[in-house]
Amino acid sequence: MKEFAANAQDTSRPIRIGIAGLGTVGAALIHILEADRAAITKKLGRPLVVSAVSARSRSRDRGIDITNIDWYDDPVALAKSEDIDLFVELIGGEDGPAYASITAALERGCPVVTANKALLARHGVALAHLAENNDAQLGFEAAVAGGIPVIKTLREGLGSAEITRVYGIMNGTCNYILTRMGNEGIDFETCLKDAQELGYAEADPTFDIDGFDTAHKLAILTSLCFETEIAAEQVFVEGISRITQADIKVAADLGFKIKLLGMARQTPDGIEQRVHPTLVPLKSSIAGVDGVLNAIALETNHVQELLLAGPGAGGQATAASVLSDILDIARGTRVPPLGVPSVELAKCERAPMRVHEGGYYIRLNAKDVPGALAAIATRMGESNISLESVIQRPDLRATEPGVEPESSRTVVLITHETIESAVREALDRIDKDGFIVGQPQLIRIEEF
Repeated sequence: MKEFAANAQDTSRPIRIGIAGLGTVGAALIHILEADRAAITKKLGRPLVVSAVSARSRSRDRGIDITNIDWYDDPVALAKSEDIDLFVELIGGEDGPAYASITAALERGCPVVTANKALLARHGVALAHLAENNDAQLGFEAAVAGGIPVIKTLREGLGSAEITRVYGIMNGTCNYILTRMGNEGIDFETCLKDAQELGYAEADPTFDIDGFDTAHKLAILTSLCFETEIAAEQVFVEGISRITQADIKVAADLGFKIKLLGMARQTPDGIEQRVHPTLVPLKSSIAGVDGVLNAIALETNHVQELLLAGPGAGGQATAASVLSDILDIARGTRVPPLGVPSVELAKCERAPMRVHEGGYYIRLNAKDVPGALAAIATRMGESNISLESVIQRPDLRATEPGVEPESSRTVVLITHETIESAVREALDRIDKDGFIVGQPQLIRIEEF
């Protein structure tokens, strides 16, 4: 960080920013820096200037004027340039030019700001170590929950508080789909198609709806909360594509909403990291976070619950978080990228999901034959699972592929608190008995 430190002392000079990636976020960042130039200069006592950019197409219309900004075809060359004081990576992707350019900038001691959660989930510890060794700052507020300042809160805002659990809604696409399913009675496929048309979901939505985007963000938060190495491969992940209107209706009748949550906590068996659809009480604060909004809840030994909510994606919100990191670095704020020095991060020991305790929602398509329900209840009892309720209604007819509604009955079981291994064991036995068709739906219940 020698070049930046020398420039930082000369307040008569602007801080020169190089931006790699001029998509929605990159264009929004340049727009904000131009529109808010006077306010930013007043806050810092000196201007921030975009002096160089890099992107795949020079001629594309982005709604911004870059004619007087130096152009680099190669983002790595931009990162190595001595004509910039701070490098912003908005390319995306866990490897390739994003990784190469960030590495090049940090190796020369140039501070870096990125919004790249996939890259951080894979290389975050190594990049933090590289930044520390070269006396450079690494900011990534925009990588988790868009415009919500959760990274700064964890790194700087909680003092000596010890995090006991972190959970939240970390993907706006999934939250939008589940909200509309609940409010309008629309099926999953229709909601997904609408989300794609509105730009809330990609043409290939797998990364979002299967939970992997949330898993990457959760892994980064887990590291900051529990001072462990980032371990995205240890996150248990389930998506929302199997959620039906039957699930939505029963949840509402029982006083719950279904949300895709990422949750992490430290247990005697290790760090539990999980992403899956969850029944949350309507009275809980997280249940009120709808649409494309995100929310992160932090439970600490000093504060019962701190909820941070706001836009989790979009050009303006994400660019605002990128700018927040730029301003912190420009002011000279220094903090280890992952909260503590990277050499002090502990290995992340994975807690097996089968020891997770809680209530469970189980939807089965039981064959319409004598003794089916009795056999299912017996198997639950054999696994020491106590049932709070058994629900059968005409409006919960089977709708899954390969399941004939005329020959089966949709049954919903709500359990009292139990362990996941017991539920899995009971479901395996029920399946082998031959009294159900299709795959059971299992949704965990959280009493926040």
